[in-house]
Amino acid sequence: MAKQTSRLYSPAPRRAAPANDDSDTGTRAGGPVSDYIMAPTATLAAAQRAVAAAISEAERLAVDVCVAASDSAGHLLAFARMDRAPLLCVQIAQDKAYSVAAFGGLPTGQWWRMLESEPALLHGIVKTDRLTVFGGGVPLVADGRTVGGIGVSGGSSEQDVRIAEAGAAALA
Repeated sequence: MAKQTSRLYSPAPRRAAPANDDSDTGTRAGGPVSDYIMAPTATLAAAQRAVAAAISEAERLAVDVCVAASDSAGHLLAFARMDRAPLLCVQIAQDKAYSVAAFGGLPTGQWWRMLESEPALLHGIVKTDRLTVFGGGVPLVADGRTVGGIGVSGGSSEQDVRIAEAGAAALA
């Protein structure tokens, strides 16, 4: 059996289309067009800092919550459930973090304003798995770019937002 060696992943270099290619896959004003996008994402350490900061704010407010932090694709990176936080809040917090990341950083509390005057959209989109349309999910931002989401559940909508914002501030 051959010995397996571990290798670090390194992406292929960007490739430019041939100079005579006038299709939309060639070059643009910003340079060559690639077959992939390098997107910034939160690290485990950043997610853990955000969750810890959120828990500190929840303790200060005397509110028992669940806190979830995701990467830019919405995958869970860090999670905490305070001792008396309701069990149902576990999934809600994770879904809030996912919703923020899945929609490019849109805080969950902003959905209602977009949906309230669009009945067809309101009744259709709320059936989207994991989408949460009430406060408590905010983006994790680094260098002006969304790198993940943080979701909080267990308090009022206003408390959840305040706690999530405290967690997100740990990355700033």
